[in-house]
Amino acid sequence: MNDKILERRNFLKLAATAAVGTRLLDLSATAQAGRSNSRPRKALQLGMLPKKLSDRDKFELAKKCGFDGIEGYPMADLDAAKQLGQLSRDVGVPIHSIVYGGWGAPFSDPNPEVIAKGMQGMETALRSAKALGAETVLLVPAIVTETVSYGDAYKRSQEHIRKLLPLAEDLGVTIAVENVWNKFLLSPLEFARYVDEFDNPRLKAYFDVGNVILFGYSQDWIRTLGKRIVKIHLKDFRRKGYQWTNLLEGDVNWKQVRIALDEIGYNGFMTTELHGGDEAYLKDLSARIDKIIAM
Repeated sequence: MNDKILERRNFLKLAATAAVGTRLLDLSATAQAGRSNSRPRKALQLGMLPKKLSDRDKFELAKKCGFDGIEGYPMADLDAAKQLGQLSRDVGVPIHSIVYGGWGAPFSDPNPEVIAKGMQGMETALRSAKALGAETVLLVPAIVTETVSYGDAYKRSQEHIRKLLPLAEDLGVTIAVENVWNKFLLSPLEFARYVDEFDNPRLKAYFDVGNVILFGYSQDWIRTLGKRIVKIHLKDFRRKGYQWTNLLEGDVNWKQVRIALDEIGYNGFMTTELHGGDEAYLKDLSARIDKIIAM
């Protein structure tokens, strides 16, 4: 075999190796870019910001501390809600969600007057969310008590929530039911089933990472709920001593939570639900969320 043939073969071999290497680098860069683009966004609740500040100053402080959004509350004055929502967007921290709750008038209650109060409250919350520019309304769907059975809570809450879905559809706002300490939806399988039975894109899950630590593992719930999750609350809890803690100081396995969030492709808002504080406290909290996101 002459030298020219050998040189040509070596050249082709090197060229092929270089091409493969370049392709691998491109794929790696694409993967990294995809991870960067899917980064969850940080938010905090409006009530966590110093109450003495004006609305604009509150939003500007949230932005300064590294937050991407705000979770607010229902407002009866829709014109004021529109102005507040516009202000939050102008500053760069949109109000992405509002908390209605539902503890005061649960849809599991047998009393028609309580149900009427709850329906009115949720209707106001949905219209308020639309005015604010928020995507979701957080709802505690039911409360199991000594006099309200689990089965009745399940049936009644679904019945009344279904009546609200046409309004939610018209407004383009999602009702997000949350797992809380209400003795209801005590497993991820049941939570998933509860959401699926509505068969409506305007009914989703609002998953609270800290609320399941007493009886489960957050990453398991995330994987089971999957795309049903539309919003996430961040809290941490220590089983020993039975106490809430700051993020990264409790028993939540944040690394596994982060892996699970990547697996389901979650890139929405993660909202802290903790006590409020000053700028130093909020910056520290923002940095803690950055550590979680980077895991």
